[in-house]
Amino acid sequence: MASIRHEIVIDASPEHIWDVLRDVGAVHERLLPGRVAGTRIEGDQRFLTFPDGHVIRELIVAIDDDARRLAYSVVEGARPPLEHHHASFEVHPEGDRASRLVWTTDVLPHARAAEVRVRVERGAQEMRQALEAAARDR
Repeated sequence: MASIRHEIVIDASPEHIWDVLRDVGAVHERLLPGRVAGTRIEGDQRFLTFPDGHVIRELIVAIDDDARRLAYSVVEGARPPLEHHHASFEVHPEGDRASRLVWTTDVLPHARAAEVRVRVERGAQEMRQALEAAARDR
């Protein structure tokens, strides 16, 4: 199994970033506006709809407010197709006003790791832009 760990420093407080991440039903509004067109929650499942109509079904595994950790698994609709996907976000303070977002993703097959890494890195940049813009507007 491939494990991809990506860290990014974001110019926003850990409290702000965690508030956005834990709002699992508002990905399209707060975390990835433009990248995700809609979010629907049914129990512990989240459905992300993309602008092209593609839908990903995820299982929300854990939301840990004390650790500022969100764990989820893509169970249907992954691009590229995967046999297994599990990921987590963690938010840590970075200096006085910034935060470090740690995104860890485990995938099978291992051969898909390079493609998934590119998507994680691009997604983290897009999240940083949205989170920093929202923090400035507060």
